[in-house]
Amino acid sequence: MSQPMLCLKPETLCGEIPKAKPHLLPCRVHYNGSVEPTQSFWDPKTGEDGISTAYFRGRKLQGRTVKLPDGCRGVVAATSAAEEPSRRPEEADVIDLEAETPQASLQVQAEFDEIVVWAHEAAVDASADPYMRGVEEWVALAEKIHSYAAPAPKEK
Repeated sequence: MSQPMLCLKPETLCGEIPKAKPHLLPCRVHYNGSVEPTQSFWDPKTGEDGISTAYFRGRKLQGRTVKLPDGCRGVVAATSAAEEPSRRPEEADVIDLEAETPQASLQVQAEFDEIVVWAHEAAVDASADPYMRGVEEWVALAEKIHSYAAPAPKEK
């Protein structure tokens, strides 16, 4: 049996993994440092219809919360400083799946069971948004591909 390509390690062995609620925003922010306190520029409000509204850099965003399907677990993971390869800034989003290292490991920072998908001005259209479709359709397809039917009992 071959080694796994990716190994997720818990952040700590003696404690609970913190819960997170990821937000998928329709923008790109060229910054990856700390942003405390966030309330001064990110304060979403959820309406009675379940749609969240927030303003980011003067633009109105509306978000819809999507629960992950049963049996799925979302994690926020990061490479440890010792294992992270040196890359140029323009290659920050590039992952080489054919790297010579047969096994990589990531530290689990947090876990989640729902995400908020945001769109400009109007709520996300579930039938057109790739993230919504990914959660709803592709996970269902993966379950079908990787499942099998129990063999029928033989008649005597």
